[in-house]
Amino acid sequence: MFLAMNRFRVLPEATESFEEVWRSRESHLHEVPGFVSFHLLKGPEAEDHTLYASHTIWKDRAAFEAWTKSEQFRRAHAGAGQNKPMTLGHPQVELFESILEA
Repeated sequence: MFLAMNRFRVLPEATESFEEVWRSRESHLHEVPGFVSFHLLKGPEAEDHTLYASHTIWKDRAAFEAWTKSEQFRRAHAGAGQNKPMTLGHPQVELFESILEA
């Protein structure tokens, strides 16, 4: 199993808009072989941001890498950056290989 995560530091005044962007977007993930699940997580609030993390679980790294090169990936990210700034900087990408599962 392989997990891909993006961490976002969302401006306090943009949390509702940020969540709505994710609720209303077409991800096309279910069209991609090896996709297992997606979650958008809301984390702790700081003075200047709220932490969010999106993460997808994949059958393996190869399935994730195929997604990043797919037409579905291009369609899912076509509108990225068209909204007014909602975050402090770019998302932080983190990739994890599962070594133990219970």
